[in-house]
Amino acid sequence: MSDLFGFSNINELALVGAAATIVITLIVLAVYFKNIAGSKSSGELSDGAWDGIKEYKNPLPLGWAISFLGLGIWAIWYMYAGYPLNAYSQIGEYNEEVAGHNAKFEAKWQNVDEATLISMGESIFSVQCAPCHGLTGDGIDGKMAADLTKWGTEASIVSSVLHGSKGLGYELIEMLPELDGLVEGEGDVELAKNYLVKYLAQTKPLTADDENTKEAEAEVWNNVCAACHSEDGKGNGAPDLTNYGKPEFVVDVLNRGKSGYIGNMPPFNDDRLTDIQKRAVGAYVLSLRR
Repeated sequence: MSDLFGFSNINELALVGAAATIVITLIVLAVYFKNIAGSKSSGELSDGAWDGIKEYKNPLPLGWAISFLGLGIWAIWYMYAGYPLNAYSQIGEYNEEVAGHNAKFEAKWQNVDEATLISMGESIFSVQCAPCHGLTGDGIDGKMAADLTKWGTEASIVSSVLHGSKGLGYELIEMLPELDGLVEGEGDVELAKNYLVKYLAQTKPLTADDENTKEAEAEVWNNVCAACHSEDGKGNGAPDLTNYGKPEFVVDVLNRGKSGYIGNMPPFNDDRLTDIQKRAVGAYVLSLRR
């Protein structure tokens, strides 16, 4: 980037363009004023008339054509050569500074402990999420947005199966209530839920009695749920439920966005939040579970 007379190349190009525009404008005005003063209209008239006034079928003035072509050439040159798309700009400089700051932030908090992560998430949640979900995360009694105090719980799994789940934009169809008749009673729901939390997400400790029910739980899961979520729970065009009840599950929702009661939650897949900040939000949301 040049620095001639204290100006960057962008400023110099802007000044050159402004000066060229003024000069060309003055030349064109001088020519046309001269023609107006010393010539009379002539030529073939058009067929149509407006309030008795007809226009001449004159060709496009040469000066106009040259000016139009010249401005087009200037614009192309300015975009791709004079001021390339990847050249310096204040926005680009800002983005680089933000990226540098985010890299330092990620390095500093890479091994953050759980308590600090939750505290960090609370601060981010109060700014980014609370306007819709409320400061307590209950979605303002569930009237404005999803009640996050139920997220990651076993009750939430049962509710999703019975009432359906949608809005995350996965490739497969939305999850219909009672899986459109595939679920046969709440007993099947309980068996599938237990298999998920004990063997796939592993958020519930195993007990000595679990071996007696594992086969029945696995059968319901494989027959009803595995078609979309796969036998290992990692999803086949559907959410990865091995992360259910963990911060990573919340992070997936943040990255994808979600359709809600009062509109769509935009995806946080830009530079608004770093990966650690998203994980912090996930940890805080799960700390709200009742």
